[in-house]
Amino acid sequence: MVVERKLTHTDDTGSAHMVDVGGKRVTRRVAVARGRVTMLPATLKLIHSGEMPKGNVLEVARVAGITAAKRTCELVPLCHQINLDCVTVDFKQVDDSSLEITAEVAVHARTGAEMEALTAVAVAALTIYDMCKAVDRAIEIARIHLVSKSGGKSGTYVKASD
Repeated sequence: MVVERKLTHTDDTGSAHMVDVGGKRVTRRVAVARGRVTMLPATLKLIHSGEMPKGNVLEVARVAGITAAKRTCELVPLCHQINLDCVTVDFKQVDDSSLEITAEVAVHARTGAEMEALTAVAVAALTIYDMCKAVDRAIEIARIHLVSKSGGKSGTYVKASD
């Protein structure tokens, strides 16, 4: 069954506009996003050994992801500026050539958390690429997606399989 929904970021004429959230209730909202960075096994070894020429790749990527979440409204034109309660960015080695990035964002607001979590993952991944490109230009960034979200009018969402 297909549910027809009106696009919220366009008006009746099709022009882009920022959604008025003034009438929405403030709720606690939490979103988790995830993505993957794949590289040569030797590159991943350099990251874990701390021997990457530009420094501690994962800590710089963590700070970049947190900063990006806080600045999402400056990067995505129709996002609202919100005060975040918490942002975490974590890394897990998946295999000998892949890292999984997970970002969690929590906020008490009328809107928000999903785009901020997705932005955190994307910018953390881009930072890993930037810090490692001198030794590995074949790095791939993939599968950036929303894992879960809670709070707000639309309720809870959990991706079926991850």
